[in-house]
Amino acid sequence: MNHPDYKLNLRPQGTPRGMSSVAGLHGVGASPGDKKSKNKSMRGKKKSIFETYMSKEDVSEGLKRGTLIQGVLRINPKKFHEAFIPSPDGDRDIFIDGVVARNRALNGDLVVVKLLPEDQWKPRITLSLPGVLGLQAVKAESNDRETEATYEADVSEECCGHHLLQQSPKACNSPDVVIEAQFDDSDSEDRHGNTSVLVDGVKKLSLLTPDKGKEDSSAPVTKDENTTPMSQDTRALPEKSLQKSAKVVYILERKHSRAATGILKLLADKNSDLFKKYALFSPSDHRVPRIYVPLKDCPQDFMTRPKDYANTLFICRIIDWKEDCNFALGQLAKSLGQAGEIEPETEGILTEYGVDFSDFSAEVLECLPQSLPWTIPPDELGKRRDLRKDCIFTIDPSTARDLDDALSCRPLSDGTFEVGVHIADVSYFVPEGSSLDKVAAERATSVYLVQKVVPMLPRLLCEELCSLNPMTDKLTFSVIWKLTPEGKILEEWFGRTVIRSCTKLSYDHAQSMIENPTEKVPEEELPPISPEHSSKEVQQAVLNLHSIAKQLRQQRFVDGALRLDQLKLAFTLDHETGMPQGCHIYEYRDSNKLVEEFMLLANMAVAHKIFRTFPEQALLRRHPPPQTKMLSDLVEFCDQMGLPMDVSSAGALNKSLTKTFGDDKYSLARKEVLTNMYSRPMQMALYFCSGMLQDQAQFRHYALNVPLYTHFTSPIRRFADVIVHRLLAAALGYSEQPDVEPDTLQKQADHCNDRRMASKRVQELSIGLFFAVLVKESGPLESEAMVMGVLNQAFDVLVLRFGVQKRIYCNALALRSYHFQKVGKKPELTLLWEPDDLEEEPTQQVITIFSLVDVVLQAEATALKYSAILKRPDPERSLGLEKESDEEPED
Repeated sequence: MNHPDYKLNLRPQGTPRGMSSVAGLHGVGASPGDKKSKNKSMRGKKKSIFETYMSKEDVSEGLKRGTLIQGVLRINPKKFHEAFIPSPDGDRDIFIDGVVARNRALNGDLVVVKLLPEDQWKPRITLSLPGVLGLQAVKAESNDRETEATYEADVSEECCGHHLLQQSPKACNSPDVVIEAQFDDSDSEDRHGNTSVLVDGVKKLSLLTPDKGKEDSSAPVTKDENTTPMSQDTRALPEKSLQKSAKVVYILERKHSRAATGILKLLADKNSDLFKKYALFSPSDHRVPRIYVPLKDCPQDFMTRPKDYANTLFICRIIDWKEDCNFALGQLAKSLGQAGEIEPETEGILTEYGVDFSDFSAEVLECLPQSLPWTIPPDELGKRRDLRKDCIFTIDPSTARDLDDALSCRPLSDGTFEVGVHIADVSYFVPEGSSLDKVAAERATSVYLVQKVVPMLPRLLCEELCSLNPMTDKLTFSVIWKLTPEGKILEEWFGRTVIRSCTKLSYDHAQSMIENPTEKVPEEELPPISPEHSSKEVQQAVLNLHSIAKQLRQQRFVDGALRLDQLKLAFTLDHETGMPQGCHIYEYRDSNKLVEEFMLLANMAVAHKIFRTFPEQALLRRHPPPQTKMLSDLVEFCDQMGLPMDVSSAGALNKSLTKTFGDDKYSLARKEVLTNMYSRPMQMALYFCSGMLQDQAQFRHYALNVPLYTHFTSPIRRFADVIVHRLLAAALGYSEQPDVEPDTLQKQADHCNDRRMASKRVQELSIGLFFAVLVKESGPLESEAMVMGVLNQAFDVLVLRFGVQKRIYCNALALRSYHFQKVGKKPELTLLWEPDDLEEEPTQQVITIFSLVDVVLQAEATALKYSAILKRPDPERSLGLEKESDEEPED
């Protein structure tokens, strides 16, 4: 799981930006540079800040007796002093309040916690009320061919979309009230290992309310009062209950990389002993502590010319964090370049998340065929079903180079079809136990950035030997069915095959064929097709596949599948500079759906086959149901908004979301917002070993609503699929029975889960990076947006043109005053805009949930930061929009 150069795992998180200092490095004194320290009197005194970790024996005993609880730590990226772990009973998450209670654990670590006495638990406000909805949600999109979870899409890895992190004002002390929200973190698996939800696991966010009760929230606020934007937000939200609180007593597994990107600063106190020995490393991610770095690691002229390095990004690794020190001790690993530039920022992201982007070693490359060009050995051809004369083709994004899968469809004389899914036989080239196998298992997944791919396997395999490139013989593993025109399976065959793809279609090519079924696509608009097959034959196969896929898809949703489409960003890049020139919402079309349906069908078929044969050793994929309490809170909110939702099953939720809305602009925007909200309670889909779960009900895939599922169709980019290929080969008698214990396979599954989540987060951050650069270079950017949540002095919007979520603060607008109130149970902000002409009357604008507004995204001075500003409304439209929303029928 570690990067080859690291001894610790990767991923940034956890500690104080504004935390008050008590003791310095090794007890030397208050942390230099922390001007806001409230404990200056403690300087010079040794004092432990953090508790000593419990012994392994005590931890083991406490976990057995139930006095201790283990879980993965999730730190709020907006308020780094707030963290959570899941509650074992599936109820509210357990709250860990402050850096000290977190006890040097970082985001993603597997920790053991001890509950605090109940009188130290925090009041919690439920999510059900409108004001909190939309809070700081973070969302990435996924992009596997087969969308197996809550969102479905098929976007090129290089241009997948996501919802960006928002920036919130820094909060101060420990919260009096915890307001729960959540990272949008379900698992959409629709192809090519893209980002899909992420931020790892299901996470909770919270809202700080330090000064609750000091002002009447119903009173107008004028600009010169300028109160803290978050200070009254909880007034929108009644109903408190206690949130279990705990402290970390042990770190079971340091899953965070202990690596971070950031900038170097001199220590503030020039007279301290520390000043002569250390610099201060300030991580870009506020969840990672500030770090003391020995000056000998720093550039030689850093002490004399520190300003020269003010915008230079460095990578730093934490090597120690003492009990008596606020800040960690670290080592500078590398200077990356200028902050805000794409390549330095990208390298920083990859390093923080433990992505091995180094060149493959000579030892690994020796495992590849050495005599090129490589051809299939004749004895191997004799072991396989020969499909080289069949009309088989690939459909992929136009930029794709790692072609995992191909399709075929041959009409039979009895009116049925022989349909084949043909997957690259990667396991042939990756011998189990070899150096190549080990590095692929360690990487576990290819990582798709906006501008490039970090491959799981050497490019000779990814792009040549395994990739199903046209008009060359390729080794494949196939699933072939005899299907009725309605998609009913009459026969099923699994086996190793050899194919010769006749052409490489893009989604655009296939879409053009689908949209013009009676017209021949001009030859010049198509890629080369092998002479043995005609464009007419290929087009007819595409049309037949499309017809069957529509039936399969319709039946899946009749059977209770769920689809939560998320807006996805695709970028156009300058060919020379690599800079983003523009972006657009990716359109998920029939050609994408065609491929998706057959990938899903193959994955389900293989899951049943390997589980039947190896009930204790099958690598499967499950999707747990959503968090019940959060889902019921959302239903309550929708009821308050006059939108009844049925969430009794995945299919019922899908029906509620698809049947409720019209196709006018307002209805479609509202559907986007609700889809976004209902993505948040969704949990991550997970690989697991069938022998490790006793209850087969837990095997189910919630979003697909099927009992068994796995990943088979993308072995070039996912190691889990390679494992599944080996299991299928054993099930078919091609190889010996798997000699692996269930707990060993489960560890592999866990590692695949960890790296998949890291990959999604990296992809999300890559998209965020490119979008922030686009805003800076091409902005300001204007868009319509829909309000997702209303607070006292701010409101959250979904920016419809780009699919990003932002918070808009009233004190950043040219307002004379603003006024918060609740109309029934609905929160409402009334904005009074200063007129352009002093002789005119001020313009009034009412902001409520589902209001359509116009916003402008504009870059801030800080690198990669941008904000959303509400455009001054047209006097006529400011009222008209609200009337439109009020008159919208609720059914």
